Amino acid sequence: MSHTNWISAIIGLLTAGLIFYLVRRDHLHTRYALWWVPVALVMAVLGVFPQIVDWIGRMMGISYPPVIPLLLGLVAMVVKILVMDIERSRNEVKLTRLVQRAAMLEKRVEDSIPGKHPPAGD
Repeated sequence: MSHTNWISAIIGLLTAGLIFYLVRRDHLHTRYALWWVPVALVMAVLGVFPQIVDWIGRMMGISYPPVIPLLLGLVAMVVKILVMDIERSRNEVKLTRLVQRAAMLEKRVEDSIPGKHPPAGD
């Protein structure tokens, strides 16, 4: 095993170990772990067996196989960012609705108290 293979194996295994550690310690929610655990497994396998990338490159007719993990990683990041933006948009809609409901409930409570008037200027 060459020096480069050792480095890639160590990086892959350390990253996989970190992800599994975060999942086990509940620092990473299970829903997100479903995304990261396969990433950790792929990094560990490709770290230990980098020749898999060369084999896939030959099978696909790609002349420079190291570009495959980079391209797949970039696509995975774009998909992950898109999913995060969708989730953030949903949360913003929920938050807006909760704020509106809280304001309506506050108004109803104020209206139910006899003799209570809102301060001037509101």
